[in-house]
Amino acid sequence: MPTTVLLVLDLVGTFAFALNGALIAVRSTRLDIVGVVTLGMTTALGGGTIRDVLLGALPPATFVDWRYLAVAAAGGLIAFSTGHYLERIYGAINVLDAAGLSLFAVTGALKALDLGFGPAQAVVVGGITAVGGGTLRDVLIRQVPSVLSSGLYAVPAIVGATAVVVPELLDVRGPAATVGAALLCFTIRMLGVHFDVNAPFPPGRRWREEE
Repeated sequence: MPTTVLLVLDLVGTFAFALNGALIAVRSTRLDIVGVVTLGMTTALGGGTIRDVLLGALPPATFVDWRYLAVAAAGGLIAFSTGHYLERIYGAINVLDAAGLSLFAVTGALKALDLGFGPAQAVVVGGITAVGGGTLRDVLIRQVPSVLSSGLYAVPAIVGATAVVVPELLDVRGPAATVGAALLCFTIRMLGVHFDVNAPFPPGRRWREEE
């Protein structure tokens, strides 16, 4: 059961990130269908690929399990076809980004634990998995990556990864703990977006910008 839940969460995160990346492509850049779907798939599959490379789980799951490519491509195509409708949903891009961030944070950490990595390393891998796809997305459209500039982006990922690692250490791992950790990450991210909460900036930066 835990393995099945992990796979489902991973695929749902892939789909959410694919929609997110493709919607950003539709809104922010002038791309054709190939460009939109490519950006969606890069967003969806980038973090998981980086995770598997770091863990030595080669070849990456993306290239072994056809479902990852299919789900990512479907998300990109749906966003390309219905993006003008999806954009009407308030905060659709932020919600999808938070969903992908949350799901990848917990699945990345759990996969690291399953392969025998320590708790600290698992948290780091979970964080990298969560922000990897979004970072590649932002680089491709020539934006400063959200993980470096957006308030409470990496922080929720680290919190979510930690929240799923701790139950493992206490030997209480299960679907409820996994979903709870993802919901915690999602909530923190959305609260940051809603209230415009940012991680600390370098001292004096705001003052210099106002000058």
